[in-house]
Amino acid sequence: MPLGKFSSHRRARVALAVTGVAAAALAGCATAPDAGLAAGAALSPEAVTSALEEGGDLLVWAWEPTLDEVVEGFEAEYPNVDVELANVGTGNDHYVVLQNAISAGSGVPDVAQVEYYALPQFSISGSLADLTPFGAGDLDGAYSPGTWGAVTDGDAVYGLPMDSGPMALFYNAETFYEAGVEVPATWDEFVEAARKIHAYDAGTHIIADDGNAGFATSMIWQAGGRPFTVDGTTVTVNLADEGSARFAAMWQRLLDEHLVANVPEWSDEWFQRLGDGTIAALVTGAWMPANLESGAAPASGDWRVAPMPQWTEGANETAENGGSALSITEASEKKALAYGFLQYANAGDGVQVRLDHGNFPATTADLTSPEFLAKEPAYFGGQRINEVLSASATGVVEGWQYLPYQVYANSVFPDTVGQAYTGSASLADGLVAWEESMVAYGRNQGFTVRE
Repeated sequence: MPLGKFSSHRRARVALAVTGVAAAALAGCATAPDAGLAAGAALSPEAVTSALEEGGDLLVWAWEPTLDEVVEGFEAEYPNVDVELANVGTGNDHYVVLQNAISAGSGVPDVAQVEYYALPQFSISGSLADLTPFGAGDLDGAYSPGTWGAVTDGDAVYGLPMDSGPMALFYNAETFYEAGVEVPATWDEFVEAARKIHAYDAGTHIIADDGNAGFATSMIWQAGGRPFTVDGTTVTVNLADEGSARFAAMWQRLLDEHLVANVPEWSDEWFQRLGDGTIAALVTGAWMPANLESGAAPASGDWRVAPMPQWTEGANETAENGGSALSITEASEKKALAYGFLQYANAGDGVQVRLDHGNFPATTADLTSPEFLAKEPAYFGGQRINEVLSASATGVVEGWQYLPYQVYANSVFPDTVGQAYTGSASLADGLVAWEESMVAYGRNQGFTVRE
């Protein structure tokens, strides 16, 4: 899921973590493979089979709750393997601890959960193992294009996708009906719907947004923006491109007319208002249904899912929002065994475990499964929501890249673009300030940054 707001203390810690990643990348100091893995035979599909039979201990750092049950199933199938699953924190806290362990050269897990936006920071420094010797490249096509693009760099594969977040419009059908609003198919229609809903009830808003970097970048992605390009340690930052400007102009209209509720995501107030219909819609990733069911239970039966509003009527262009992979650290001395766990968790039986708990898959076989598509959750009035969400996965716009210090970039979003949500600046000016911050930071870390 997208990350929430940051305190200044957490921003400082993120900066320290990212400094370590950047320094490692620019020094070219990827951790050397363990001597026991130097032979090519130790990095092969056959080595994975042998490692699973021989067994051993694995340390996995992850916060995804269904992995507890995945680990149980894995250990039952491979009784000689003992997996220690540790939650060292979520989001940025997780990355700070991971980077500290990598920098110290001790206590590094064999497997780590890494969100797609954060993965380049660890892969560019050589902190993550390339999985292609184990046959990971053969899985091209087994995952949705957006998630596969997030874990690959050229021919290298730095993780196996665990879930995905193709975006859609989640909306409260009861509120829309009472306000006399049709489901918007375009962003112009979305703005009109926002006006009608707020006119119907001044205490009701079509959406909440207090300034979230993950949401903003996903919106820019869908709008055709390419603000970040990366070629090794040379990066380009351009938040004045067409897609960025398109998003900023449209969203500024909503902010100027006070049509967006300034309510923090994941707060009690946010869930309460989703439950009573006074926040009438969300534009977010396909992982959202389980969160609505648990956090906004009073609205059961009222919510529906529609395609993400389009910039061009009739198009099917979407973006990813959230999601993560499981990666193997370069420091691991048990890479073959670790890859066996990745195969089980993200390409084998472990996938169904997460689906059974309401997670949204990254695997194309599940995205197109008649059984998966036919599900009719009562919370959504019996609608076959997976048909809409799976269609979104096929429309993810290709070519998006994150910065190799995106965790830091997202952490300073509230201090730059975030000012627009309080009326202190425009979104356009905020994007300029955000770009300036990212450019300065990247250059200070030794990257070649172009504008």
